[in-house]
Amino acid sequence: MISKTKLHAVIHLKKKTIVGLISGTSADGIDAALIEARGNGANTKFRQIAFLTQPYPAGLKKLLFAQSDPDTSGVDTIARCDFLLGELFAEAALRVAKKAGVRIDKVDLIGSHGQTIHHLPVPVRLHGKQIRATSQIGNISVIAKRTGAVTVGDFRPADIAAGGTGAPLVPFFDYLALRSASAHRASLNIGGIANITVLPRACTLDEVYAFDTGPGNMIIDSLMRSLFGKEFDSTGATAARGKIIPGLLSRMIRHSYFRKAIPKSTGRELFGETYVRGILSRFGKHDRYDLIATATEFTALAIYDQYLRFIRRRTPVAELIVSGGGIHNASLMASMKRYFGKIRVSTSAAHGIDPDAKEAVCFALLANETVSGNPSNVKGATGAKRSTVLGTIAIP
Repeated sequence: MISKTKLHAVIHLKKKTIVGLISGTSADGIDAALIEARGNGANTKFRQIAFLTQPYPAGLKKLLFAQSDPDTSGVDTIARCDFLLGELFAEAALRVAKKAGVRIDKVDLIGSHGQTIHHLPVPVRLHGKQIRATSQIGNISVIAKRTGAVTVGDFRPADIAAGGTGAPLVPFFDYLALRSASAHRASLNIGGIANITVLPRACTLDEVYAFDTGPGNMIIDSLMRSLFGKEFDSTGATAARGKIIPGLLSRMIRHSYFRKAIPKSTGRELFGETYVRGILSRFGKHDRYDLIATATEFTALAIYDQYLRFIRRRTPVAELIVSGGGIHNASLMASMKRYFGKIRVSTSAAHGIDPDAKEAVCFALLANETVSGNPSNVKGATGAKRSTVLGTIAIP
């Protein structure tokens, strides 16, 4: 009865203290943001109070990547990792609350995206049904029990059940925080995968469209691990020492994903370790700095290619607002500005949104929409046949 009463109380709060949690496709660790939110839907007002990134323990990233590879995954390991990540996500929630000086029993709600280990947005026929699938781990019941907070997770499956691809989900946040009454804007997040949200001026939510442009930092990071023994090219200094390999760049941009119609989403299944092994088997004799430079250029080119194919004629944007880990890579950002030319390229910080915390804040707000009973998928982003309430609720 206590848990039912707590859930009922959270639903009816006008102001909520919410923790948002996510680990992206790069699997570097858990981003945790603590926010205060008032209201819900298009009139939501929020402010970020605290943010931190909790790195994964040594060796866990490798273990998680192995679960994303059909050749090395195992059902027993996946089941254990689900509960292990539940514990780690709960720890991140406790830590960000402590950083903010907020007692955990004063946190009203947690929204957790979890860690994606497999995303299969292209339907296949299975026993007479067309099946899409997605898998995020980081058990929300564990998070709820360890923190005592009502926890919302498993956001993507509801959209898939409504006929969508389950991704991207950030466009709802982009609509809340970055839409303009006077200018066409696009919001780009460069994480492991890059996704873009198009916000026509004075748009309604139904006019928003979005899709994954392709790899963000994923290929760069994988090559850095293979060639330099480092997790990423944090500032772009490694890429700056190399030169573009034209044959490789030309080969990469011809990938069939870029011709696929929108809405669309992708992940490690297309651009992960198997893809990088193919690059190294064919071009591995080239200078390693040149390989990083080419992968970095490819990320920027792929984003621009997708803008030209699917956005420019429909919504010629005046500003591209960038967030995610990619903003710290000076080589990547320089290439972005070169490709987009007269279009202003800024970071979300210019609009009051922490570029590193954005996705964690997003899932805090998505949790708020779930307990408010509001749909929060964007049909123009996922291709869903209808709007739907996202997520599963775990009570403490």
